[in-house]
Amino acid sequence: MTKKKPFFKELSGSPWQVKLSCAVMGLGQLCYGQIVKGLFYLGSLAVVVLYFVKRGFTDFIGFFTLGTQEENLWLGIKGDNSLTMLILGLFSIFILIFTAVLYVSNVKDAMFTARQKAEGKKVHMLRDTLATAADDKFHVTALTFPILGVTIFSVLPIVFMILIAFTDLGGSVVYPKLANWSFSAWSKILSLGQIGGTFAKILGWNVLWAVLSTVLNFVLGLGMALLLNKRNVKGSKFWRAFPVLAYAIPGFITMVGFKFMFSQSGPINYYLDAAGKMRIFFLTNDASAKWWARGIGLFVNAWISTPSIMLMTTGLLSNINTDLYEAADLDGASAFTQFRKITLPYIIFATTPVLIGQFVGNFNNFGIFFFLRGGVISNYADYFLASDTDLLINWLYKLSVDNNYYSIGAAISLVIFLITAAVSLSVYVRSAAFKEEDTYQ
Repeated sequence: MTKKKPFFKELSGSPWQVKLSCAVMGLGQLCYGQIVKGLFYLGSLAVVVLYFVKRGFTDFIGFFTLGTQEENLWLGIKGDNSLTMLILGLFSIFILIFTAVLYVSNVKDAMFTARQKAEGKKVHMLRDTLATAADDKFHVTALTFPILGVTIFSVLPIVFMILIAFTDLGGSVVYPKLANWSFSAWSKILSLGQIGGTFAKILGWNVLWAVLSTVLNFVLGLGMALLLNKRNVKGSKFWRAFPVLAYAIPGFITMVGFKFMFSQSGPINYYLDAAGKMRIFFLTNDASAKWWARGIGLFVNAWISTPSIMLMTTGLLSNINTDLYEAADLDGASAFTQFRKITLPYIIFATTPVLIGQFVGNFNNFGIFFFLRGGVISNYADYFLASDTDLLINWLYKLSVDNNYYSIGAAISLVIFLITAAVSLSVYVRSAAFKEEDTYQ
């Protein structure tokens, strides 16, 4: 069999049929008698050319200009929509990238056919190509449509969000006004002004919330699992059912229930009033409610999340080799030493990926304070359209959905992604679950 040469070196010495495929997609296949394949490539090229002639080229230019004509209803002038032009322009770029990938595929296919001809083999027809796709290259065939789906429904929206962060879209710049490419959103959130100050305060609280929630949920879940795992605890199966019931109830129902309990007219304030105590404004925009509301948020999140940690660690505890504890007993190790040296390292090793997922989920926990304190805006001058319990994801929602600050919201989304990705990757690669994978196998 002829040794495969580097791509460009092989391309320079390829037959004229391959060079035809370089010039016009599909022509080389047609010359080799691969009619269906050649028509597919040629038809794809025709569709792309037709798209760019009809509107693709305009959309591509609009991606860079974000519009040149502002709408004027009085004069009957129909203007450009910057948001639409950004979406359609991004779509045209993705079409160009897809076409480039298809073009390279077309050239490689023609080169493969040329090698077959040079070796005296039969040229692959449609049936042979389908057989190869279903056998030798099944992994490529199986991944093609999922990759296309992820690109269209996941990558495209993410890139769109990132791009909005680098425009001045939002606030007073909304349709029919035209947007421009700008770093104004970043200058606002990184400045010492009201928006920058709000961003710094919410970011600090967001990090503290994510760490406290993750640690609290883990400690409580592991503690309950250890307690209920003891043989001298009677009815452990019965007691284990209560946290599971709390976990089984939909989270938003639990949040709304706790909001009612801690409201000004709720049962807790009712009993405080009945006992002759002053009512506590747990969830209002009063300055004294700040840490009350934050503490309640931690409690409600623990109520919802702890049972899942308990169930997981209960299963892990049953898998620890009991011989290790027997050997530790013979060596005179105390119960706490056994926990610190045997139980805890194993649990942390097994749950590190889950804890990272919990951290990211807590960092982006939109529901807790949205249901507990939704609609509350702090009456302090140093909070811009936010409350002192809002996380970045809550503030993002208020900015973009309620007040049309799209570019600032997109910039905050990008910050959230960078923080969670950096923390998750750095913690995971430094953990025993990554470094010592074979230790507990």
